[in-house]
Amino acid sequence: MVVMNKLAKFAVAFAGAATMVGCCSNECAEKECEQCACDKESAVVENIMTRRSVRDYKAEPVDRDQMAKILECGIYAPSAMNMQAWAVRVVDAPDFIDGVTAIAVEQMPQLKEQPNFRNFFRNAPTVAFIAVPDESYSGEFDSGLLAENMMLSAWSMGIGSCCLGSVIPVMNSDAAKPYLERLNLPEGYHLQIAIAFGYPAGEAPAAPARDSSKAYYIE
Repeated sequence: MVVMNKLAKFAVAFAGAATMVGCCSNECAEKECEQCACDKESAVVENIMTRRSVRDYKAEPVDRDQMAKILECGIYAPSAMNMQAWAVRVVDAPDFIDGVTAIAVEQMPQLKEQPNFRNFFRNAPTVAFIAVPDESYSGEFDSGLLAENMMLSAWSMGIGSCCLGSVIPVMNSDAAKPYLERLNLPEGYHLQIAIAFGYPAGEAPAAPARDSSKAYYIE
């Protein structure tokens, strides 16, 4: 009977210790999860705050596996009614980039006066073209969300990017029609955004000042 009492007391004590260990383990796991979530949040915020428009790239094209991940992140952007009304085409063929560059220089000779000018796409070796339907009421917004996803995911991989507004008029010109046709866009779509991608050749530029007074609560 004495032995049984001792065993019973030991069992109770062991169970209590196990419970305490379990509680401690759970608490540690929760703290680790909280820390993990905090780290992820910090990483996301830092990625957004440090991204810059890059205008100086190395000559090598973006690795296609990395570009595939960037595209995947892009199409996970929200869109109106989840219609995903966009078409994205990626170009890293030198003959395409050089051909459009020649047309752009003919139309805008001053381009060649830019320092270290190599091509019309801010010297980027990889370019993404985003097109939207002609009749879409949300194409501008949807393509912008997709573009931002692509640029932020690229930056997280050490890949720079820059939106290129002047590319669209050149691509829509008669001289560039063969290159526009090579993009094989769906019928009824037009180019909305072009984005340069590449590995930065130098340090990221400093952040321009932001005017925080433009965003505030209304009481």
